[in-house]
Amino acid sequence: MQLNPWALTGIVLVAVATFYLGHRSSRFAVTTHDFLVARRTVRSRRNAAAISGEYLSAASFLGVAGIVLKEGADALWFPIGFTAGYLALMLFVAAPLRRSGAYTLPDFVEARLGSKSLRKFSTAFVVFIGILYMVPQLQGAGLTLATILPVPPWFGAVLVMFLVAFNVIAGGMRAITVVQAFQYWLKLFAIAAPTFVLCLVFVTGGSPGGTRGLGDPAPPVFLENTTVTVQADVMVSVTTRTTLEAHGTVDRGPADGEAIWAPDIKHSVNEGTRLVFKKGTPVPVISDAPTTNANWLRPSSGSVTDLAQTYSLIFALFLGTMGLPHVLVRFYTNPDGKAARRTTVHVLLLLGLFYLFPTLLGALSRMYVPELLVTGKTDAAVLRLPSAMLPGLPGQILGAVTAAGAFAAFLSSSSGLLVSVAGVVSTDVLPGRVRDFRVATGIVAIAPMALAVLLRPEDISLSVGMSFALAASTFSPLLVLGIWWRKLSWPGAMAGMVVGGGMVLAALVTNIVSGYTGGWAPWFVVQPALITVPAAFFTCWFVSRATKYGVPDDLNSVMLRLHAPDPLGFMRDRAVARFGQAEEKQDKAEKVEKPEKAKPATRGRHRK
Repeated sequence: MQLNPWALTGIVLVAVATFYLGHRSSRFAVTTHDFLVARRTVRSRRNAAAISGEYLSAASFLGVAGIVLKEGADALWFPIGFTAGYLALMLFVAAPLRRSGAYTLPDFVEARLGSKSLRKFSTAFVVFIGILYMVPQLQGAGLTLATILPVPPWFGAVLVMFLVAFNVIAGGMRAITVVQAFQYWLKLFAIAAPTFVLCLVFVTGGSPGGTRGLGDPAPPVFLENTTVTVQADVMVSVTTRTTLEAHGTVDRGPADGEAIWAPDIKHSVNEGTRLVFKKGTPVPVISDAPTTNANWLRPSSGSVTDLAQTYSLIFALFLGTMGLPHVLVRFYTNPDGKAARRTTVHVLLLLGLFYLFPTLLGALSRMYVPELLVTGKTDAAVLRLPSAMLPGLPGQILGAVTAAGAFAAFLSSSSGLLVSVAGVVSTDVLPGRVRDFRVATGIVAIAPMALAVLLRPEDISLSVGMSFALAASTFSPLLVLGIWWRKLSWPGAMAGMVVGGGMVLAALVTNIVSGYTGGWAPWFVVQPALITVPAAFFTCWFVSRATKYGVPDDLNSVMLRLHAPDPLGFMRDRAVARFGQAEEKQDKAEKVEKPEKAKPATRGRHRK
């Protein structure tokens, strides 16, 4: 891989800015109250920018354009679902969750349902979802750095986790709030500026090959003689009889010279194989993706299976957002419930604006970087497109801007995830002091970093989609029913989480096994939310009706606190006395003692 000095400069600047802002803000973080919820003083606009910066992960910055390049119109549900999830969050969860006074999601669970067993169970799911969501962020970081720099993929994962862990250990939520708000505006600029420039180039016909239409029925073609090195085992299809040169392993046999691929047959290509295509050759696409532009522009093939898979994806994204621990934890930082709801409205605007740009880049990638369809590395489309449309220095500079934005995406999302998981571990597994939060951060950081290095990289958006399905099938029923249905019992909530979460985990394992053994998994294993979410809601309802003893005695006061308007004053912080009080007292005592010892000495010197 050729070194791009502009990209390296952009990444270094982002890393330095992140380190500086985190270090500067961490000076004001003293107590556990600062580390967990930033002292609950974050205003709506800044919190909305921080939430958006945290939410726009690798799946948004790289994955949306990549999935649009590969899937076409079907992929538009991803940005729509990512944004619409906040509408459900605003309507059902944001304000009551803040009024609960909770510090973490397990804290809310215990406050509403009064069960320590359910709290421990929720803690396990928060940790699992957080780590599952962090792995694709780190893999995306490895992909980005390996695309623009001559480094192995694991290097980016380790570098990002090191920077994130340093900031979180130094200042917790207080430090990363400022960092994430800054990174949202940086990411918006990094995706919007190249999009405007590349659209202008496309309209004026200044790109190689001139202006072409996306509605052509033919598949995309190579614009010049192209050599593609396949970086993972893939299955590809072609629409016409295709002649190429292959060096490596093709169709489970050695290949070293000219090869001819027949249409409508899946051809296997092993990792490390080098394929040489002549100019004008139709581009092979990985299996199950639309092969022609006409199919690529149409939403689904009209089959029942595609329709069910689309509804399942909508279910996962719409309801999964309200169950993601790193999203919910940011609403605890608002001063009150009204501010939490206002924050959500701002988030909807910020996310809606952002998702316009990767969608446009994905469409342009279909014409100018079609070789990514062969390798399956479509998530690199945002990084490769600028140089493909603008050869030379302008393309390198635009590529550096997108690389810097992608790097910021990995940092901000990983920061939020690490804070949310470390906060839960420090308060539910450890005593909950500041030093426990720092220890938990170090421990939690190791697990996703190891998994990102060891596991096989998959399409980033699809990996994140499974995290949404898990959140939608576990915490979404608990939150919606817990806030709006008085009869929810703790055995019902636990049974719903067991059924919904267990089914998603079974689908995840099956999906991984299927990926290694030929991709035989059916649609409900790839997108299970359409089955798992209703199953979880029904189980919660059914078991709660049979276990009325599991409803807490103080239900009326809890529900009043969740739903009463803020000016009535029912809202209170539930666990101030539990987390860090002794440490705060010690810190205050030290601050008081130091000036008192210094004053007599100063006065003494003046007297002399």
